[in-house]
Amino acid sequence: MNLNNRIAIVTGANKGIGLECVNQLLEKGATVYGLCRSGCSTQHDNYHCLIADVRNHESLQTAFNKILSEHGKIDILINNAGLGYFGFCEEIGLDQWQEMFDTNVTGLFYATRLALPSMKKQGLGHIINIASIAGLEGYQQVSGYCATKFAVRGFSDALYKEVRDFGVKVTCIYPGSVKTDFFRHSENIQPHDNMLMPQDVASQIVYCLESPDNFHNVNLEIRPLKPRG
Repeated sequence: MNLNNRIAIVTGANKGIGLECVNQLLEKGATVYGLCRSGCSTQHDNYHCLIADVRNHESLQTAFNKILSEHGKIDILINNAGLGYFGFCEEIGLDQWQEMFDTNVTGLFYATRLALPSMKKQGLGHIINIASIAGLEGYQQVSGYCATKFAVRGFSDALYKEVRDFGVKVTCIYPGSVKTDFFRHSENIQPHDNMLMPQDVASQIVYCLESPDNFHNVNLEIRPLKPRG
């Protein structure tokens, strides 16, 4: 897909992988809408920041309706918004468990559901779901987060088979540890330079988006080579 003049939506666009995706899509000539719960810092003629919470369907629907009314289509959706809490199972707060599922799973479903009619109608589109290696294997004291990312994995695997004949691609990304503020809720893990860099993960997402029309990268697992140095 040539990204020039494509209409792209990135959730959780104001930091980390989401922010890097925004910057790289803009460099490729796309028109990008960043969906954030607070204001976005990016300034660009082709960038539009919309305040929306992926956990709130009405909030998302308002944002998607605005984009469709202005452009009549959505070409790219990057479901990036997500968070994780750490701790033993019995220590995870009920509100923390709910927030992870509302953001990582239900919010992703909401956004995908709103984007698909446009993509199927035009016979073209690409949905990128940011999962995690925690969606491929379980990790102790991350059980709730793992549960959400296993759900993203299952949803993505089913969805790509559902929409491929409509010309719509679904790619699930499984990054290892990335140097972002994801670990702000962890007492034991601090971001460091041996982790993946968000700009490098974003470059792989752009690579998938630019692939030929009949080439479909369904799953992409990315890990740091030397996570401990």
